[in-house]
Amino acid sequence: MPGKPAEPLVYGYLESPVGPLLLVADADHLRGISFPDSSTKQEPQAGWRRDDAYFPDTTAQLQAYFAGELREFSLPLLFDGTDFQKTVWQALCAIPYGETMSYGALAAKLGNPNASRAVGAANGANPLPIIAPCHRVIGADSSMTGFGGGVDVKHFLLSHEKARGYQGRLF
Repeated sequence: MPGKPAEPLVYGYLESPVGPLLLVADADHLRGISFPDSSTKQEPQAGWRRDDAYFPDTTAQLQAYFAGELREFSLPLLFDGTDFQKTVWQALCAIPYGETMSYGALAAKLGNPNASRAVGAANGANPLPIIAPCHRVIGADSSMTGFGGGVDVKHFLLSHEKARGYQGRLF
């Protein structure tokens, strides 16, 4: 018996302090967030349906986050990646608001202290930035490191959270 055809993805935009965020979801899960000037910027694909009103919970939670009223998201998420990437992205969700962690510390937390570069690569491929807070991962010396949304956006997010361990340096 053939499977049910895949539902088309839905996308919309949310104005935010870091520019318009592209939101992508299926019928049950948030699947992507993309920054407007990202080095990994995602664009709507053929077959996707635009509906800016499709994301009431995501919109409300992101607006509350940017207003300083929300510290932990509770949204149904679907991470599409390798098992290792999914493990890293889930670990990102456990880094508390206002805290930072180095790539090496995150690799050690995952049981492989020598995997900091692999953790960095997975971090850079995170499809749900802000929600899976890859911006909270910084250099071992507390310095700013790369960020798909741009280091200025990472600086904004860490400053917004008044993140401990972050020295406020862009480089």
